[in-house]
Amino acid sequence: MPILDTPFARLDLIRQPEQPNDPLQAFDAADEYLLTHLHEQGLAADERVLVLNDSFGALACSLAPHARVTSSGDSHLGHLALQKNLERNGLSAAPLFVPASTTPEGSFDVVLIRIPKTLALLEEQLIRLHGRLAPNARVIAAAMIKHLPRAAGDLLEQYIGPVQASLAVKKARLLFAKPETRPAPRSPYPTRYRLDQPAIELLNHANLFCREGLDIGTRAFLPHLPSGLGTARVADLGCGNGILGIACALANPEAHLTLVDESYMAVQSTAENWRAILGERPVEIRPGDGLAEQPAGSLDLVLCNPPFHQQQVVGDFLAWRMFQQAKRALTPRGELWIVGNRHLGYHVKLKRLFERVEQVAATPKFVVLRAIR
Repeated sequence: MPILDTPFARLDLIRQPEQPNDPLQAFDAADEYLLTHLHEQGLAADERVLVLNDSFGALACSLAPHARVTSSGDSHLGHLALQKNLERNGLSAAPLFVPASTTPEGSFDVVLIRIPKTLALLEEQLIRLHGRLAPNARVIAAAMIKHLPRAAGDLLEQYIGPVQASLAVKKARLLFAKPETRPAPRSPYPTRYRLDQPAIELLNHANLFCREGLDIGTRAFLPHLPSGLGTARVADLGCGNGILGIACALANPEAHLTLVDESYMAVQSTAENWRAILGERPVEIRPGDGLAEQPAGSLDLVLCNPPFHQQQVVGDFLAWRMFQQAKRALTPRGELWIVGNRHLGYHVKLKRLFERVEQVAATPKFVVLRAIR
């Protein structure tokens, strides 16, 4: 297992979710570069440090014993990784964690930013920094060069101040933004779009997938959602803005819904959309590591449009894990309904877990599958 060795700490770090013989590590050269630079510049124990988008806690774990650290990000799995890595390395100085759906309380002397995949999230985070920077605050962003679009620097310049880029080290780069006094910016988030069927409007916070309109996989799934479910217990796994769970609830007025996502902004969007569309109808909406916390045999139906990436890493590991979680959470004869790209071959994977797998519908690009436990 690779060790993160910097002037601040020597750490044994793991990713979340864990998988056997994981070929990926929980930090990269951009983390190393950022920590090395910060140590060279100096960090006082009384300085308040805000760390944004620290994927698995590499930065916050390294700095926790040396300053007053707040970590903020949109990943529940990232939060779990931070907690586990603090414990794994015997670190008692735990940073404060603030979900990206909440604004961290300033003022901060140092802001360290890992550039996220979704630049809308970066924009919203930079907007929220307004009025939360101490005099002479240092704002430093980091990324691997292959994941550093020019637009990231443009956003730093727009909302913080002039930006200077470092030299590249191990294919990583730092961006230094010098804070300037600016008028309070107005956030363009959340965004909204309307659907015809069902006839509803959906709100979407900054880090949501397909924030400007319904993604084509969900569009293929919606006409085929099951009805006549009575009082069935239904979960929308990886709920995004809640559209599958909300549409299912509208078609099944007595069903009991649980909507889960690992993105805090997704959970925030889902909760606001549910209240706007379904009022006070009882529901469980929560951040989570999929259905890991769901009691075994407690669901009759799981709906899922599974992701095929975690941050910049593409693969079907998360989808396979969701399928396993769904099987465990379902009652005997319970059903998992999914939509997926044809080429991903989900029907083959589902047949390894479920008694029967049927194709419900298909388009040239997508298939809707029903797997019976």
